Parts: sequence; structure tokens; C-alpha cells
Amino acid sequence: MGLLTVSACLVPTPAQSALKNFFFQKKSISFYNTHTEESLETVYWSHGKYIPDALDQINYILRDHYTGEISPIDPELLDLLFALRAKVKTREPFHIISGFRSARTNELLYSQGHGVARNSMHLYGKAADIRLPDRNLSVLKRAAMDLGRGGVGFYPSSDFVHVDTGRIRYW
Repeated sequence: MGLLTVSACLVPTPAQSALKNFFFQKKSISFYNTHTEESLETVYWSHGKYIPDALDQINYILRDHYTGEISPIDPELLDLLFALRAKVKTREPFHIISGFRSARTNELLYSQGHGVARNSMHLYGKAADIRLPDRNLSVLKRAAMDLGRGGVGFYPSSDFVHVDTGRIRYW
């Protein structure tokens, strides 16, 4: 007990505060799936750990809406979306146009000329096509680019922004 007390005194106050925020902060996210009309609001990270039940719920709502196939969503994508929502200062749910996409669905969309990448980040649960009902699409795009945390695609005619956790690139 004494060792803990002494070590706490050696850590500067700003660092103590940062550590406290890291371990006690909760990260929440909310979604509205535009295809299934399902909604979810959940805390997915707390006390320094991702919450498995919340991740399962997120995997479900972001499933391939064509096939029903569920796959793990990259937690880094959730953190990107969490940061994006904070950056644009909204509590509105992300409207999900596409989350995970199965190989079968991706190939079908690719062959029909829907403009999807043959090796899309959606295949790996590392991408989401989104919009926010209370924010202009160009504001969402600019905020995602400013985060500098992956790919950002702008699709104003389809009314969504693509974000992913791949390398930084813009289109």
C-alpha cells in the first residue's frame, strides 16, 4: 500500500489526470441502419477495455444487410467514429448505409458497376458508409479528413461519406 502511495506521488498531476481519464472514460456510439431500420445505442468501451457484448451488438447492426452475414467490426473503426462524432459535436446516431459487406455481396455490387472496390475495406469490417442527419455531408467529410485516421470517400450523389481504417487517402 505504501509503495502505491509513493508511486502516485511521483507521477505528475497532469499524467495522473490523463491516466484517470484513460481508464475511466466510457466510449459510446449509436447507429441507425437505413436498410433494416434497426437502431442501437451502446457503450462499447469502458475502464480501458472493449465490451464484448456491445461489440457483438455492433457487429449485428453493421452486418451485411443483403445476406445477413455477421463479421467482427474493427474496434479502430468504432474509435474513429467515436472521434468523428465528437469532432462534429453531435449526439445523433450515425446512419449506416453499409458496414460489413460479405465477399458475395461485394462481388455482386462490383459486377453490377456500383463503384465498390474489388478488395473493399468493408470485407474486413474496417469501413462504414455513413451520414449524420443533423450535419451537412461536406462537414462530415472535412471532419473525417481532419482526423487523418484512414480513408475518406465523398459520395454526395449517394448521400454518404465512406470512412475506413486503412491507409490515409481521399477520393
